[in-house]
Amino acid sequence: MKMAKDCPYGEVALVTGGSSGIGAAFAEGLMERGFRVYATTRKGDGSVRRSPSGGFVRMIPLDVDDDASVARAVGLVLAEEGRIGVLVCNAGFGIAGSVEDTSVAEAKAQMETNFFGTYRVVDAVLPAMRKEGKGLVMAVGSVAGFISIPFQALYSCSKAATDMLLQAVASESRKFGIRCVLVQPGDTKTGFTASRVNTKGAESPESAYRERFLASVARMARDEQNGASPASVAAPAIRRVFRRNPAPKVTPGLMYKLIGFAFRLVPFRTARFLVGILYG
Repeated sequence: MKMAKDCPYGEVALVTGGSSGIGAAFAEGLMERGFRVYATTRKGDGSVRRSPSGGFVRMIPLDVDDDASVARAVGLVLAEEGRIGVLVCNAGFGIAGSVEDTSVAEAKAQMETNFFGTYRVVDAVLPAMRKEGKGLVMAVGSVAGFISIPFQALYSCSKAATDMLLQAVASESRKFGIRCVLVQPGDTKTGFTASRVNTKGAESPESAYRERFLASVARMARDEQNGASPASVAAPAIRRVFRRNPAPKVTPGLMYKLIGFAFRLVPFRTARFLVGILYG
């Protein structure tokens, strides 16, 4: 097993949304390989867990919705370590509801955290990586970023936007030794399911979509809770940390690799029809 000393980007990692689920799996997996990991939550308490490998996970506060909070957290890591070699942007949440039942305020809140939150952290870390002449930026997207899911339109939009952001950063920053990887998990068994927020309109008895919405969300929840473990999502992505030129996208799980491949081959109408059968 390759260890932090073998990583071409350095031994310091910053993981947002690192207290549970996929983010915690990233933090744990990197720590076990000897990385010095700074994992973030809105209320990071400074607690430290250490591994026999020499790595550790330290919880620090960071609110991706707040410019000043992002600056403080990145500044803290740079002050203590002098560099950030690996960035994993995982912080986010999901809203559910038809487009018609989603208010502009709810849509903005979804994009604020999932897209602009990722943007803020990437933007804050890039200068340090550029000065070092190396760095790896990872972001946790979703298969919903290339297959828009009914009743999760804004979540899908936020993940598609994150994909486009990383593609641009990859092109702009390549000459500075910076690489980018988008991780696209499918259904994963995490607390994400329980924390999903239904829009106010979707919960209204007057919603024209109510029955279909409830059935769709129930199907999503069932699939997620029968889905892959966070560790199985993080593991193939962590392997890319040791490559100088990693594949730009990682889709954990054979089934989702096949789905992604199939959706690029079948006619668009067919793809939309199949998604409609599952979740529409």
